[in-house]
Amino acid sequence: MSAELDAIWLYLAASPLLGLLLTLLAYQFACELHRRCGSTPLLNPVAVSCTLIILVLLLADIPYRHYFEGAQFVHFLLGPAIVALAVPLYQQLARLRALLLPLGVVLVLGSLLSAASALITAALLGADEITLKSLAPKSVTTPVAMGITEAVGGEPSLTAFIVVTTGIIGAILGPWVFRRLGIADERIQGIALGLAGHGIGTARAFQIGVQAGSFSGLTMALSALLNGVFLPWLMGLMGLGAPG
Repeated sequence: MSAELDAIWLYLAASPLLGLLLTLLAYQFACELHRRCGSTPLLNPVAVSCTLIILVLLLADIPYRHYFEGAQFVHFLLGPAIVALAVPLYQQLARLRALLLPLGVVLVLGSLLSAASALITAALLGADEITLKSLAPKSVTTPVAMGITEAVGGEPSLTAFIVVTTGIIGAILGPWVFRRLGIADERIQGIALGLAGHGIGTARAFQIGVQAGSFSGLTMALSALLNGVFLPWLMGLMGLGAPG
């Protein structure tokens, strides 16, 4: 039996299937753990599954590049999943139109404050220029955030880590903040989660309800568009533009 298990492991370790299988198993385990523990936000499935995958890669001494050869199949589905958000958005179109003006104001102010507060705080704490450039798009969905960072001369991999961490924190703390402030309106919850937690926040919003998820998806998309336009300008004002 031990020899058979060793043979299976050797086969998987040399195959791109390892990354795919590890990703699916880790996330399935994380979802089950989350459900069995009463859906506590402290056991967010994304955070738990990422931790499990990191531990396995470290313990088994598997290079990330080899892992991603299989995990890229899941990564590819990110695009279609975002496009699929158009369906609930269309279903909530009437409600979205009714809140177009306040939503626009919240998007502009929220995006500006998110980026400015992160940059100013990090600068006061002594962060270097590369870190500042990588930190600015922390509340933008990962592909757009990495593109912005690359355009201004930051480190895209650092940005990806910061963005995912921001999304996980937003998904964990968001519902708790809503309860503490007495915010029960799904539209407001969705807008807040989409603006602060982007993709991971949107996934959490859909767990609250379709209406929350729809507003979160729209906010995430519009926030990415706005940040793509004004973030390079804001960073230029702070002397953090792309290198000449």
